[in-house]
Amino acid sequence: MIFHVLCYNIFTVIKLLLNYAIGPECEGKTVKHVLKNKLGLSERLIKKLKYSGKVFCNSVPVHVIAQVKSGDVISVSIDFDEENDNVIPEEIDLDIIYEDDCLIAVNKQADMVVHPTCNHPTGTVANGLIWHLNRQGVNKKIRPVSRLDRDTTGIIIFAKNEYVQEHLVRQMKNKTFLKEYIGVVHGIVENTRGTIDLPIERKPGSIMLRHISESGYAAITHYEVISYLTSATFLRFFLETGRTHQIRVHCQAIGHPLFGDTLYSDFNDSVLIKRQALHSYKASFLHPVTKNTIELSAPIPQDITQLLEILRK
Repeated sequence: MIFHVLCYNIFTVIKLLLNYAIGPECEGKTVKHVLKNKLGLSERLIKKLKYSGKVFCNSVPVHVIAQVKSGDVISVSIDFDEENDNVIPEEIDLDIIYEDDCLIAVNKQADMVVHPTCNHPTGTVANGLIWHLNRQGVNKKIRPVSRLDRDTTGIIIFAKNEYVQEHLVRQMKNKTFLKEYIGVVHGIVENTRGTIDLPIERKPGSIMLRHISESGYAAITHYEVISYLTSATFLRFFLETGRTHQIRVHCQAIGHPLFGDTLYSDFNDSVLIKRQALHSYKASFLHPVTKNTIELSAPIPQDITQLLEILRK
């Protein structure tokens, strides 16, 4: 990418070096003001960059309290080597559908946890990604931008640095990070499209289960019918919020639980499918660094495809 230092108010990146050319309106402002208000860095990240000596003015290290003048170029390096002692590298066959210097997108398989926990310290997507990065000679933490349940398949995105993570999370809060799921539910959903707006909270006495509750957090799921099947409906879901088990709880609440959902359905579907028939199908967001729109998709997995074939007969 060509970058000219005399161009005002331009935000560019070269090899994970964020640059901002100072215009007349920033004359006399501090470097910290530019980092926070023009490059969109959080206080936490600014502090980290400051103590790591990764803030520059015209390629020279600079204090964040220094004042800038028109024509200056403020730069920060967001490329950090980081220890990941809490995640054990493991050679795991992952379906990586997108990768660049800033982020990785994986098409997660069923029966796989996203990040290590006390009960699952190994065998997770994160374990496999650390091995993948180490093999490239890259030492970084990987930060899940979103999460999927153990048996929900599809797209999950990991940031390779704090800056990218912060900006993608911000897009989710601003509802500009679009996530689309597909799922198969019991019964015929009469309205071909609709919105489920029901608050969700943890069920009292349970670590895992969620339920609908007036005292819960706002949860909004939009849906539309893809096709009608034999006593079933194939749906597309669009999440406006991202609560734990949101689609599963909402489907139960409207009387159309997902096939295979052993937590939120009374149906025994084990002969048809061994897990909830839910798949993170598409994702669309603005790349935090290049500012290009990234559109990702993950093919419908075989077990859901087979379920659809059975229910079409």
